[in-house]
Formats: sequence, C-alpha cells, structure tokens
Amino acid sequence: MTSPRDNGQASIETLRKIAKAHGFLMRPQDESGYLAIVRAAQESVEFVDRMTDFIDPRLNPDVGAPVRVTRTYTLPSPSENPLNAWSYRTNIKAPNITESTGLLAGKTIAIKDNMSIAGVPMTCGTQPFHLSKDVPAPIPAVDTPIVSRVLEAGAVITGTSTCENYCMSAMSCTSATGPVDNPWLRGHSSGGSSSGSATLIAINVAAKWHESRGLPVEHLGEGVDLAIGGDQGGSIRVPAAYCGIYGLKPTHGLVPYTGVASLFPMIDHCGPMASSVRDTAVLLSVLAGYDGFDPRMTPEAPLRTVVPQYHTLLDEQIAARTTAGTWTPTAAARGLRIGILKEAFEIAGLHDDVASIIRKAASRFTTLGATVAEISVPLHLAAPHIFTAATRAYMADTLLYRQGSSTSSSLSFPFPSSPARAPDQNWYDVMTVSNPLVIGALLSSEFLRDRSRYPESVRDKAVRHVHELRAAYDRALRDFDVLIMPATPTVAPRHMPTDLGIGEKAEFLLANTVNTMPFNITGHPGLVIPAGWGHVEAGDGDKKAKLPVGMQIVGKRFGEQTIFLAAAAWEVGGLGLDQE
Repeated sequence: MTSPRDNGQASIETLRKIAKAHGFLMRPQDESGYLAIVRAAQESVEFVDRMTDFIDPRLNPDVGAPVRVTRTYTLPSPSENPLNAWSYRTNIKAPNITESTGLLAGKTIAIKDNMSIAGVPMTCGTQPFHLSKDVPAPIPAVDTPIVSRVLEAGAVITGTSTCENYCMSAMSCTSATGPVDNPWLRGHSSGGSSSGSATLIAINVAAKWHESRGLPVEHLGEGVDLAIGGDQGGSIRVPAAYCGIYGLKPTHGLVPYTGVASLFPMIDHCGPMASSVRDTAVLLSVLAGYDGFDPRMTPEAPLRTVVPQYHTLLDEQIAARTTAGTWTPTAAARGLRIGILKEAFEIAGLHDDVASIIRKAASRFTTLGATVAEISVPLHLAAPHIFTAATRAYMADTLLYRQGSSTSSSLSFPFPSSPARAPDQNWYDVMTVSNPLVIGALLSSEFLRDRSRYPESVRDKAVRHVHELRAAYDRALRDFDVLIMPATPTVAPRHMPTDLGIGEKAEFLLANTVNTMPFNITGHPGLVIPAGWGHVEAGDGDKKAKLPVGMQIVGKRFGEQTIFLAAAAWEVGGLGLDQE
C-alpha cells in the first residue's frame, strides 16, 4: 500500500470557485448534490492511490532468467569520456542469452538517456532534481520494450548516451553535463538531441577512416557498434548528418515508444543509429513491431511475429540484382524513381556547399540507372508553422510533468515515476542559461492553451493541416519511390556562443531542423546517410577543415525497405565519407 496523500476533502467553497472559473454559478439547492458527486469521485481516486502499484510482468527486466541479475552503473571519468558522449557506463546482457545468439550477438549498443533501463538513472539530459523532487535522477524499475528487445537479440548495453537538456535542442551544447563534441572536429556540434548516440558510433567510424588513410588516430574514448536515438524533430537524423553516420526515424508507430520520455505523442519516434545501411536495417528488424502498450502504434504497425526482416530483404534484393548483373555503378538503382524535393533546397540558411553536394548525390542516382526528377511540395515550407500549432499547446504538459500530465497519462501504460519537481525560480535561472527552449515551451504552452484566446478548434484546424501535409507528401510519393534532400542546412557548426540572447539561442538550437521536422508530424520515415564533405564556415580555424554532409531519404509510410534499397544502391557508387 502506498502512503496516503493529504489533498483535503472537496468542499462547497472549492466547487463554487471551479464553477466561477468556468463562467457559471450553482444554485444553492444544487450544491449539496454536486458536492456528493465530487466526493464520491475523490473517494475512488484516493482508494486507488492507496493500492499497491501494478507493473505489467512483460516490462520486468531479466524475464525468464533463472536468477535475477543485479545491474550496476558508473559515471565515466573524463579520461574515458573525452567527448562527453557517455552519460552512464554499464555492462548489461540478457542473462539467458549466449553471446553467439541473436541478430545483435556480439554487438555493443548505447541507449539514449531518455529511455527506461531498470536500475540505471535516467536524466533526460537535465540537471539533478529536475525530473524528480525525491532523488537526483529517477532510477527506473522496468525496461522499455526496445531495451528488452536489443538484449533478447544478444546485444550488450555498454552505457547510456548523453542527450540534450530535456531533449529539446538539435545541437549538442545544452546537456547538464556539458557539450558533446563532434568526433571529426572538437568544438563543433555533434547534433541533437541524440548527441551521444551519434558521437559514440562516429568514434569508431572516424578511427577506421583515419586508419585506412594512414592518418593518426586521436584517442576519443570507447565507442559502440549501434545506438538507439529518439526523434521529435530531427534528433536522430541531425546528429547522423553532423557525425557522418546512419540514422533512421522510422514510420510513426513502427517502433514502440513505451517507456521513453515524451515531448508529444504525435511527434515521438525512436529508432536505430549505426555505421552502415545494413546495420541500421538489422537494428530496425529487432526494434520494430507492436508491443501491446503504445497507442502511437496503429493497425498498420506489424505484430512482432510478422515484422519484416529488413536486413534479410535487403540482402535478397542485392543478391537478385547481383545475379542479374545490375548491382553495378551503372545499374544498381535501375527501376527506382528518385524525387528531388524542390522546397528542401529553398530553406533559410542552406549553405551552397551542402546544396551542391546533395545535388551531386542526386545526379549519381541518374548514373546508377534510376529515374530522377524534381518534385514540388509547396506546403513543405509551411511545415514549421503547422508543427508548432499542432503540438506546442500541450508540449509542456508532457515535457515537464511527465506522468502527472493528462497527455502522458492517457497512454496505455504510463511508466511509474516519482512526482517531478514543480518549476521554480532556481529552475528558471538554470534553464535560461542551459536551454531557454524549455522555458519557451512552458510559456508558449500555457499561453496557447488559454481557451479564451485560442479555443480547441484552432488546434483542431492545425491537426487537419497535418493531414493535408501528409497527403501532399503521399501524392509526391505516388510518382516517386523516395524523396531526397539535404538533412541539415550546413555542416556541424561550432558550439553555441555563450553571449547570445534568448531569441538568438532559440534560433541557433532549432534552425537546423527545417527539413527533418515536417516528417515527425506526418509520420513518414527518413534515413540520413553520409553523402560527402562540406567546408566549415570561415573563422572556424583551419580553412581546409571539412565535416560530413548528410542526405535525407524519405519514403512512404512503412516503406523503410525501399529506403534501405535506395541508400544501398547509392553507395554502390562509393561511400559518402570516401567522397573527398
């Protein structure tokens, strides 16, 4: 039984205040009847609050293990974490799985630090006591289904990866533990909010790249083979672009989001990050499929028993084309229809270097035998406004109050947690310095949720425009198999200057998501792959320095397999990081 709360019994005076706030007065003869109704409801709520909590057995860690395994974690030392990519270090294996068993056997994996791992603190990138008033950081008692799935597949979780503060930034400079550096160039962003996940993969990628060219390899700490990231506006794809790795935001609802910190259910996605197209496909095969909990998953989402084995299908497609003699630099993409999204090259701040590299990548598809043409979706440029109008009014409710919010409590299995600390002056002062986007989300949410200003019909209209935007991309994807575009306007910039004002900080932290964020509200899958190298901006030291450029490939909803084929076919002409 849990401790009872002293919430005070409902009174007629309390009901009078509620009625007045809603624009009506109760007649005196009605008051006692309404008070009885409210007290009966209060009695039910308090009865349930005293009950012992229930945790679905499917979420308990180490299910099927003969002996429950105690999990441990450590804070990484500066010497083993020079890029600040690790949040906590672990060594978690499924106790009943051998190292030779499963699709991920022998693979190391990092889990973004906004995902529930039993026995390991979850910070969501923010300062101590922001997520809980009782402990510095909540320590979950249950595993999110995607954690269970990677363990069942034989992977070893070697730690949690640093993420941006409250996961509300597409750069890598707002985490409570400090900025996460890009492995290719210290002092530059690794993208966000899945900063550490991308960086830990890129550590190994950069080391192999330098070794293959006989160049010195800098000690950047231990990396990983795979990682899981979260994406509510580009938080898998932006870090993948900046770090020269592969990151997929799957179709909305393909991978369960149960047990992952939410910003808003409409835009919540989690997905695979890896160092190759095939490894990305393998990890998606492990993660995908209905979990029995997540209402983001619609009847379109496959059951676990019928999840496509994306890597096997890709292998079969390549084998068939190899047998036919077409898996070559002049025919690998034969039969594919590639659309170049016109408006994606019209976004603010697009660097000429980035635009040129992605257009060159498009021309390679022509060489590879694909049909390539430009396609216009004018509504793409209005997507940021639609995104904000459809999500912002309730974002703070989910973001700051977690399980105490009406939005997250409506999910089919809210994860247990202690109450979050209410925002106060200290919280404001810390967040204004660390990440003003969080304060902005709270203020704008409260303002926009005022029904005297913006009735629910305004948000309803915004949601209808979400459907309009989805239909616009769907029409484009009737004529094309995939759409390609720059993932970000520039290569990774330097970390945010400390002397920027609030508005300048906010713009810096989100200005790189214009081509990624539209697909969070429409649900279309997007894969980012490295497509070349772009020059760093003037004033960034060595004028000859270059950083990776990412190409985003967007496909039909639940059309991940075609995206993987298009990406693999493009790489028959050479890997993006080899385009020096």
